[in-house]
Amino acid sequence: MDSAQPVGMIGLGLIGTSLDMRLLQAGFPVAGFDIAEDRRANLARVGGTACATAREVGECCKFIVLAVFNTDQVESVVESANGANPGKDHLIICTSTCDPDRIEALAQRMAQRGLRFLESPLSGNSDQIAKGNGVALVGGDRAAVDTALPVLNALCKQSFHLGPAGSGGRAKLAVNLVGGLNRAVMAEGLAFAESMGLELAPFLEVMKGSAVYSRAMDTRGMKMIDRDFTPHAWLTQSLKDFKLMHEVAARVGQELPLASLYTQIVESCIAHGEGELDNSVVIQELRRRRIKPEKVPGSS
Repeated sequence: MDSAQPVGMIGLGLIGTSLDMRLLQAGFPVAGFDIAEDRRANLARVGGTACATAREVGECCKFIVLAVFNTDQVESVVESANGANPGKDHLIICTSTCDPDRIEALAQRMAQRGLRFLESPLSGNSDQIAKGNGVALVGGDRAAVDTALPVLNALCKQSFHLGPAGSGGRAKLAVNLVGGLNRAVMAEGLAFAESMGLELAPFLEVMKGSAVYSRAMDTRGMKMIDRDFTPHAWLTQSLKDFKLMHEVAARVGQELPLASLYTQIVESCIAHGEGELDNSVVIQELRRRRIKPEKVPGSS
């Protein structure tokens, strides 16, 4: 695939914008659409071409990357009259975290029409992806994966082909479960250390050097300490993903007790108006659960 061939992008939010930058830096012209006018304007500012509709993206690009919010939106873009209207020359690459069963069914419907579809949900927040540190979890036909490799390589430093469509989404849900719990565990540890009077920045370095290290400490640690919740991944997105985990877990008969507790924490944050902040804001809920000294048993 020639890097001069344009790539379409539908969905220009945090992740979509990071993917746009990756493609542009790799030499791909980018034509994109989002229902939000300011996001289309931002694409034009950084060197892409803003399209007025999803269909316009489909008309000018044979490779189309989807970075929309959920499975409903993916199905709408691919199959509805107001979508991209893909044909046999198109290859759709879906980077959204979706219901894997529905994505598997969508890929089968597309294959019956002779259309090519890959799922490629991404591990990494928007900042990590913009820096080239995202990981693609790919599901779909091997030949389509080979065709899409130049685009996948531009988007992420590493990709794993996990099998047919649906496989990538299933892996992504399990990865996101671990990622969310890693953030929550770090948040609780920091809140506990703060309650005991420890200075958090030095304590974070202790955790990084200890057996409890996780990458969340690099990406979210100082955000929690500085209370800088500028979004790299919206908390509402995390809630959407965890609700989807529970739906899939119910189908396969797997209890997720820790995920249930994390979901409750996220829902409480959203009830406090923090849904559009970075998902590191979960530490605020742990701080809110701090008992006042006069209420601590045995305190003077």
